[in-house]
Amino acid sequence: MKRLAPSILSADFSCLAEQIKTTERAGAHLVHVDVMDGSFVPNITIGPLVVKSLAGKVNMPFDVHLMIEDPDKYAPEFLTPQTEFVTVHAEACRHLYRTLDSIKKLGVKAGVALNPATPLGNLEYVLEMADQILVMSVEPGFGGQKFIPSSLKKVRELAALRAENGYGYEIEIDGGIGLDNIHEVSEAGVDIFVAGSAVFGAEDVDERVRELISRMEIN
Repeated sequence: MKRLAPSILSADFSCLAEQIKTTERAGAHLVHVDVMDGSFVPNITIGPLVVKSLAGKVNMPFDVHLMIEDPDKYAPEFLTPQTEFVTVHAEACRHLYRTLDSIKKLGVKAGVALNPATPLGNLEYVLEMADQILVMSVEPGFGGQKFIPSSLKKVRELAALRAENGYGYEIEIDGGIGLDNIHEVSEAGVDIFVAGSAVFGAEDVDERVRELISRMEIN
């Protein structure tokens, strides 16, 4: 099943729960939570208290994307009954296998994110255990950036590796996803689509969510 994950990085934080509920009513599937520390990426966003405050106020599962240094230390802080994924960056992990294993032992799914310039080969020995591979299609740190077309090559390679080896990971993409490219990205093999400004920057958020979902479907 293909799923849309609106990124709250682009939402209005003065009414965050209501903004999420709007996307939920329109059919969105996950809440994508971009956590930035001002060190691994040049921006600071939210911490675990915000995530925990949303638990029970919205119904969708949380897709937590840790763009931070020392994710081993902070990953447990983002656990709620609604946390489905905790995703770390390969570039931030000294011992990636250990980090993923520790996340899975917390009882949630473990994901790995790759920056645009990071080769897919860096993940060769963790593909079998990962629950999600997140392909960054912009440089991490800020919303509203332009999609990097070469990201589709990574997606296609991940889809081929999954088919050839029977891996169980879902493929997620984050950055520059909108009405103009979501269908092409879906055809490349993506399962989960992160969209921030394309959703929350729309005049009619409900209609935009429905339109994105319609275009990501493969007939």
